[in-house]
Amino acid sequence: MKIAQRLRRMSLRQLLKLTFLFLRNPLLAYPAYKASAETFRICNRHFGKSHHGNGIENAYRHALWNALICKNSSKFIKNDQKLAEWTQKLTDLYEKITKNHPLDKAMDLHNNAIGRKLYLEQKSTNLENSLMKMTENGVKITKIESISDFPNRLVYIS
Repeated sequence: MKIAQRLRRMSLRQLLKLTFLFLRNPLLAYPAYKASAETFRICNRHFGKSHHGNGIENAYRHALWNALICKNSSKFIKNDQKLAEWTQKLTDLYEKITKNHPLDKAMDLHNNAIGRKLYLEQKSTNLENSLMKMTENGVKITKIESISDFPNRLVYIS
């Protein structure tokens, strides 16, 4: 699904929340958009449409998305802690307004954190390849409580 399609599916209230976040941080809107578009392009190339499900491909997409938001926003935010906080604020808001099933949301939040952590450890070096290697050790989960058992691994549902 393209970014424009995702935006069209949001309610007016959801769009306003996202808009206000970017109004407070206008220089970060384009880096976030660019990261989102790049994430979809890369995932479509690697996985076709399968990254829209809840498999390891989706875990990869969420981690890559966060890593690329960090990478693109780092031109404007030089402090790693603030960079991670901005990216988390944006992606947590996205998860909140999309209203996924609780297990889906927990999985996405976990994989988002993996992407931010990877970026902070590696910066821009081979993020795509590093995450692809991480998919080989991804863990299938069936309940939210088990996510915390895998703090450094991608998790997926199906």
